[in-house]
This record gives sequence, C-alpha cells and structure tokens, in this order.
Amino acid sequence: MTNTSQPDGIPAATIIIFRNAPDGGAPEVLMTVRSRTMVFAGGMAVFPGGRVDPEDFELGATISADTSGAIAPDEAAHQVAAVRETLEETGLALGLAGDITAETAAAARAMLDQTGALAPVLDAFGWTLDLDQIVPFARWFPKNENIPRVYDTRFYLADLGTGAVDIAVDNSENTRLFWTSAQGALDMAERGEIKLIFPTRRNLERLALFASFEEARAQAKAIPVKTIVPQIDTSSGKPMLTILEDAGYPVTQELLETVARG
Repeated sequence: MTNTSQPDGIPAATIIIFRNAPDGGAPEVLMTVRSRTMVFAGGMAVFPGGRVDPEDFELGATISADTSGAIAPDEAAHQVAAVRETLEETGLALGLAGDITAETAAAARAMLDQTGALAPVLDAFGWTLDLDQIVPFARWFPKNENIPRVYDTRFYLADLGTGAVDIAVDNSENTRLFWTSAQGALDMAERGEIKLIFPTRRNLERLALFASFEEARAQAKAIPVKTIVPQIDTSSGKPMLTILEDAGYPVTQELLETVARG
C-alpha cells in the first residue's frame, strides 16, 4: 500500500492555465472564485486545483514505476491531482491524450464526479496521461501554527493556445470561472472586485512578467522549484510577510496587516 501520510501539510496541486488573449494582448489565465462556505480560501479568487487524494498517490506510484523512476511517485501523484482537479472543476482535459472532444470531456467529467478517481476515467475513455503538457512552476507551503488546515501546494503551468473551448463551473467548491490577464486580476483586486490570498497575489505578480506562455515556461525551467515558506520579518519596525528572494518573484514582501488570510 502506498504511504500517503503527509505530516507537514495537506498535499495539493493546481494548474495555472494559459490561453492566448482574444485581443492579442497579454496572455490570460483561468481563475475561479471559491465558495464562501469553503474552509480554505472561502470567497477568494484562486487557480483551479485541490488536494491530492489517495487514488492520485496510487496512480502516481504506477506512473513512476512505468517510467523506471524518471518521475518520482510523489511528484507524479501531484501532477495526476492537478490533471484530475482541472477536469473536475473546469471541464478542461489538460495533461491527457486520446480521442478528446467537447463531448467526451463532458462525459469524462461527469464520470469523474461519480468515481472521484482519474484511473477509471482513463480506462473508460481509452485516454492516457500526457504529463509533458504541464510544467512545474512553484511550491508554496505557508506553515502557520494558528491555521488548522495548511496546504503544501505545487503549482504547474499549462497552455490552451487559442483557448477556444467551453468551461463550466462545478457549482460546489467554486462559484465562478473567468479568464483574465495576470495584471488584470491584480487590478480587479485593487478595485475590490475579487479577493486574493498572499500566494495567489505573489504568483499573479510573477505571471504578469510574461508576454507569452513560452516566456513563463522558459523561466519555470530555468529556476528550480523551491518550497516557499513565508516568514514574518520585523526588522523594519513593521511586521512584513516575506518569501525567498531567488524564486522568480518580483515582489517578495508585504505588510502583514494587509495580507488576506485564507
């Protein structure tokens, strides 16, 4: 049996999904607004994703064995979870290969809602995983002894290209799906139209640096993923929440009093 215990945090995964902007401007990313009833990040705008389930670890172990360890079981499980959660929450079949159409993706999403696991869906539709479609981007673990549910989240990038596909909110964990440029999301937050937790804001600032998915992928491949554990720094007189200086982020600190909590 695969050991799925994670004593340091709840394992989670999310995909930052790019598409070309219809107006030819900065690339857009897909965001979702979580239901206000959710314990974690209720009412906040985030990227689609969720926790890694035991079935994801089982499939991840199989993938690792099939690739002779080219991808570690734990990493494979997170990538599986990212693919599963994306299909579950948005209806998009990313990281998958096979006869994928709007109709089969919708049917697979409905089956996933029933089974809760990706492996039976792959078998039923004759699909395979194509994890080369997703690129490791970041890992955030905001440890806090005062927060009962702390997620250790791995972020990935994927590209839809033209993005001419239908998306639909699941209406359970999330209440809204929308496309926006990274800077557009930051502007929406400044106007009070959406709320952002600290990791999402920092990731949007990083994403706003890129004029294309290719630029984002190139930086992701050039900077090794490090686990970001925000720290409180009081050296300036006012408590600041800080992150690593060398992880690719243009903004690495924020006044603690302005940080939105999940």
